[in-house]
Amino acid sequence: MGIEDVQNIILVLSGKGGVGKSSVAAHLALCLRDQNFKVGLLDVDLCGPSIPYMLNMEGKEIHQCSEGWMPVFTDSSQNFAVMSIGFLLSNRNDAVIWRGPKKNAMIKQFLTDVNWQSLDYLVVDMPPGTTDEHITLSENIKNHSNVGAVLVTTPQLVAVGDVLREITFCKKASLPIIGIIENMSGYVCPNCKECSALFSQGGGEMLAKNTNLPFLGTIPIDPVFASSINKRCMNEEIEEVESLKKFHSITEAIVNQMKIN
Repeated sequence: MGIEDVQNIILVLSGKGGVGKSSVAAHLALCLRDQNFKVGLLDVDLCGPSIPYMLNMEGKEIHQCSEGWMPVFTDSSQNFAVMSIGFLLSNRNDAVIWRGPKKNAMIKQFLTDVNWQSLDYLVVDMPPGTTDEHITLSENIKNHSNVGAVLVTTPQLVAVGDVLREITFCKKASLPIIGIIENMSGYVCPNCKECSALFSQGGGEMLAKNTNLPFLGTIPIDPVFASSINKRCMNEEIEEVESLKKFHSITEAIVNQMKIN
C-alpha cells in the first residue's frame, strides 16, 4: 500500500495556471504507458481537479479494500491507474474550500492509503505556484529513492518569470529538476497541419539555458491531438500526429534523465 513499490515519481509543476500543466501531466503519463511502463497519475490540484474530466473518467467511483483505496484503472490491463479528489466529488462544479491542514491530510492519504501496487512511474499533477500542497508532498516523498520535477511554461516572459520562482522552490526543497517543457509553442492548423507562432517562441529554451537546466522540448497547441486524449486513455489507436511524436521524444528524454539522477 502507498508508494513503497513505486520506482520513480515525477512531479509536473508550473509557476502559474493556464500553461497546460495538467494536459502535459496526462499526456506524459499516457506516453509512459505507451512505452509499456506501469503508470499511475495522481491529481494533487485539490481545488481545481481536472484530470477526471480531461480523461473522460468523471463518475468513476473510488473503492476501499483491505489494502486501502483502489485507484481508478482505465482498462482491464490495470497498467494505468488514476487518483483524484474529483472522484470523491458528487459534481464537477463542487468547490473544495479547505484550509491547509485538511489539504495536507488528503495528500498524505493519497500517498499512504492508496493501493498503487507496483508502479514504474507515478506522475503527479501539482497545483500551480508554490502552495501548502507542494510543501506537504515534497516532505512526504523526500526519502524516496528516485524523484524529479518537470517544469512547464509557455513562451511568454510572464510565464517564464513565474517558473523561476518554481525553480527556487525546487532547490530549497532539495527536489531534483528533470527539465523544462515549453508548452503552447505555436498553433497547429487542423486543416493544413502548419504550425504558426501565436505567441513568442523560445522562452522555455532560453530559461533552461540561463538556469543550466535540461530543455526537454516544445509542444504546440494542436486541436486534433488534444481531442484524441480520451481515445489514448482507453488505449485506442489514433492518428500518428507530430504532437504525439514530440511527446514521445520528451518522454524518452525524461526516462533517460531519471536514470541519470
